Amino acid sequence: MAHEFEKNDEAVRAESAGIRDRTGEGKSAGRAPRKAAGEKSAAFNGVDKLLIDETGDEAYNYTGDETSERDYRPIRQSHEYRSGCLGGIMYFVFILCVSVVLACLTWMAASDMLALNKSPYTTTVTLPMSIFSSETVDTFDEDGVKTGTKRVTHADMEYVAQTLKEAGLIEYKWLFEMFARFSHADTKIKPGEYELQSTFDYRALVQNMRPGSGSAVTVSVTFPEGYSMRQIFLLLEEKGVANYDDLMNAAATYKFNYDFLDDQESEEATRLEGFLFPDTYEFYVGMQPSSAINKFLENFHYRMTAELLARMEERGQNIHEVITIASMIEKEAANDNERAAIASVIYNRLRAGMPLGIDATTLYLYPDHEGAPTAAMLEEDTPYNTRLYTGLTPTPICSPGLTSIRAALYPESTNFYYYALDTSTGLHKFFTNANEFNKFVATQNY
Repeated sequence: MAHEFEKNDEAVRAESAGIRDRTGEGKSAGRAPRKAAGEKSAAFNGVDKLLIDETGDEAYNYTGDETSERDYRPIRQSHEYRSGCLGGIMYFVFILCVSVVLACLTWMAASDMLALNKSPYTTTVTLPMSIFSSETVDTFDEDGVKTGTKRVTHADMEYVAQTLKEAGLIEYKWLFEMFARFSHADTKIKPGEYELQSTFDYRALVQNMRPGSGSAVTVSVTFPEGYSMRQIFLLLEEKGVANYDDLMNAAATYKFNYDFLDDQESEEATRLEGFLFPDTYEFYVGMQPSSAINKFLENFHYRMTAELLARMEERGQNIHEVITIASMIEKEAANDNERAAIASVIYNRLRAGMPLGIDATTLYLYPDHEGAPTAAMLEEDTPYNTRLYTGLTPTPICSPGLTSIRAALYPESTNFYYYALDTSTGLHKFFTNANEFNKFVATQNY
């Protein structure tokens, strides 16, 4: 077959030479036109012989291989073409499925975030103080100049999200936490107990988880006259208003803006002793300790009327002295009628330079003790032991009521220097001298 290709190649070259001769290029004198035409025909016949078997003995295809059944099949589309169509269809189906899934997820997320299609109900959520942390940050004015510092409280949003999910108010913790990060909800949410509705969206949930909102749970607490600050703070903790230690810390360090505290330079919690006015208050559950304390101080501020302040100035006394004496009257008096007489005894002894001898002042340091002070207590060297020390105690010993405050400002004018409890009546008897006092005490079984 190679020999036949060579012959055909020579024939084609001869034909090309003949064409050049006819056009006047390279014409040969010894070659006639008829001969050139014959050679052209022979060349094409040679090519046909390669493609067509004239004898039928041996078949060839255009590649030179033996013919097969495949050579006679109809021409079909290539495998690459069919694969490309199938891949396109599969890609379209994949994109469609992903779009449907994303649409479903988006709808589910939007439904949770916007509280769509939720059955209406109300549930209570409690955020304890323990999940909050505070830090001091700098404050700046519009020009970027530092103006001071402030305390910022942050909530543990993972705990908040888990609590809301357990209450059935949200479905997706991760989504609420993401919303909280973008909206800075950790600084807006405050400790407390809140009644939240299932129809609240994420934004409404955050807005309603702070004191002052319509969802904040409140509790009414009554504080009787004669409670010490310790007793008041323990009761606040018991009612879920605030933690005892946090209240003590706020009492010691927070700056309350009241004139009657201007002279209190102490950085101890006892600087507020006596000024937490006894009354019935409405508190938010889990409110800020300083805000809870401020309720007492604000009430005290309004209770000290212009008339009482004028009387205090007339007597040449300061607020600390008046409240300290009033706290002793509160602890000692059996009823309102005795208060002014007890006040007269206190003032008479102070003027005489005598120890006040009031056992209630000694017991102030023993809040858990019941009954009369022991002999060891009465011998303890402390400024609250008014049997040993003259003058007033360093602080009031309790929160006096308005009646005791008025008795301290309007005492009776008497010559009494002593008083003792009559166990048969539950009232006090007053004496001008120690002999009469001691004789009466000998008849009592205290």
